[in-house]
Amino acid sequence: MKSTLLKFCALFYLFIISNITYAQSIGDPYQGGILFFDNGNGIGLVVSPSDQSITNSWGCMGTNINGASGTNIGTGTQNTIDIESQCTTSGIASDICSNLSLGGYTDWFLPSKDELNLMYQNIGQGNSLGLGNIANFSQNGYWSSTQYDANKAWGQDFACGNPGGYSACGNQIKYLKNDIVYTRAIRQVQLNCDN
Repeated sequence: MKSTLLKFCALFYLFIISNITYAQSIGDPYQGGILFFDNGNGIGLVVSPSDQSITNSWGCMGTNINGASGTNIGTGTQNTIDIESQCTTSGIASDICSNLSLGGYTDWFLPSKDELNLMYQNIGQGNSLGLGNIANFSQNGYWSSTQYDANKAWGQDFACGNPGGYSACGNQIKYLKNDIVYTRAIRQVQLNCDN
């Protein structure tokens, strides 16, 4: 009897969880940004609707930032915290994001390498969902919070069909930390269930 009850509870739980839908879709404006990721369990990521900076560096050239090497989705927050705690230079990419107040929210951070790639693929020039560049990304490179080594950090080139002829469309690039690359902040959000 106890085994049957446990199996019933497990099946009921799976049925309820698997049938939850959310009111937001990739590409929707939501909580200060544009939704570009939904993990299927009510957690998403939004990107700010415009660039935070077009003239900043990653910072701390020649310094290894301990812990700022997370590449996966969900590691951008900790990377940003690690950069901010070990690199006190103001005006660098992580500093701009972590000090951003936009749309009533102050919990912005610099995306990890994989988070940046999802931005490119889902709502940028990558166009994998057929939405186009709805976030209006520039034809330039963007910083991630993922450090490569003491002198380089990962970024991604959003230059696709650049009129000047240069295009590294979608390539993830190891930029020198003192290169001037664009910055776009993101934040984690809780999605609303459909009724």
